[in-house]
Amino acid sequence: MNNNVDKRKLLRQVRWITLGVIAAVLVLIVSTGSWYQIEEQEQAVLVTLGKAQAVTEKGLHFKIPLIQQVKKVNTTIQGFPIGYNLNTNETVDAEAVMITSDYNFIDVDFFVEYRISDPVRYLYASQMPEGILKNIAQSSIRNVIGGYDVDSVLTTGKAEIQAEIKETILRKLEQEDIGLSLVNITIQDSEPPTQEVMQAFKAVETAKQGKETALNNANKYRNEKLPAAEAQADEIVKNAEAQKQTRINEAEAQVARFQAMYEEYEKNPEITKQRMFFEAMEEVLPDMKVIIDDGSGVEKILPLDSFAELAGDGGATAEAEE
Repeated sequence: MNNNVDKRKLLRQVRWITLGVIAAVLVLIVSTGSWYQIEEQEQAVLVTLGKAQAVTEKGLHFKIPLIQQVKKVNTTIQGFPIGYNLNTNETVDAEAVMITSDYNFIDVDFFVEYRISDPVRYLYASQMPEGILKNIAQSSIRNVIGGYDVDSVLTTGKAEIQAEIKETILRKLEQEDIGLSLVNITIQDSEPPTQEVMQAFKAVETAKQGKETALNNANKYRNEKLPAAEAQADEIVKNAEAQKQTRINEAEAQVARFQAMYEEYEKNPEITKQRMFFEAMEEVLPDMKVIIDDGSGVEKILPLDSFAELAGDGGATAEAEE
């Protein structure tokens, strides 16, 4: 009997000890997970069931465990290089080599300084805000450098170039609204590119000049040949029109001649027939002689052309008598 009582007491003690340990663990979790600290040069984003809220006050803050989450961001000034490697100081040609307004290549190195101005936008407006800032900086740098000649970039225009680039980046960052703000951008170094780059640039320029020369020659050839071709075409058209008019005139003349002959034929059919016969024979047999029997027993041998003229005069006399 006593043994059973002792076992029950022991089980109750073990149960209470287990519950106590669990409670202590829960209290420890709650106590440690309910507070978070914001240090200097830090800001936090408190996420409550998917809703983000910025916390900017420094010090100790309370949060609901397992419901609220905290993400901290560094608000100190940070930076990255453009045109060179920060660790090795070696030139990165893809970023450093640029073209000036007078078509010269130049190596220019920059250093961009920025900080996080809006933690919520920084964490949730884009996946890679620093990458976006770098792309904006590179495009702005190339656009501005392209508006200055090589002497300005190397010597006297650095301050003006930096100011213009900074203004361009600030304007684009305001449009993007990614939670970053530009602190400063400075030209670290500017110098002519390597000999290999210069040779490549010269090859490109030579190709451009060759293209322009070929275009100019083609335009010159066209300008020389086009007027001659147009004149020739115009001459052909005019000749065709002249031939057309000549054929029309000839046809109209033949019609008029036929009409006149027909009118004469109606007046004196026999004489007209005879004249037409003599004219045709004169064309076919110009040396042929004609024998005329006038009824007197005397035969005359005359050349056809004279007889045709005689017949023509007879026809004219007959016409006059009528």
